[in-house]
Amino acid sequence: MAADTTDHTFVTRFRIPRRMWDAYGTAAERQGVDRSADLVDHVRDFIEKHGNEQELAELAAAEQELAERRARKGGRPKKEPTA
Repeated sequence: MAADTTDHTFVTRFRIPRRMWDAYGTAAERQGVDRSADLVDHVRDFIEKHGNEQELAELAAAEQELAERRARKGGRPKKEPTA
């Protein structure tokens, strides 16, 4: 997949068993957790724990991009209330 340097948050694909993805979705929903935000948090935590100097610098730059993007768009997307 070619990198698009104009989009700071891109759509990516990875392989996961459908049943696992579905179970993750229902468990996350039950906990009031957004799957995408949870995955971003996991990636951030993993880099903070295991990243080298370059990877930590990339994480810092990515965090800055997210902060700038959210400032332009009015903050982090709001969670939809669950019924």
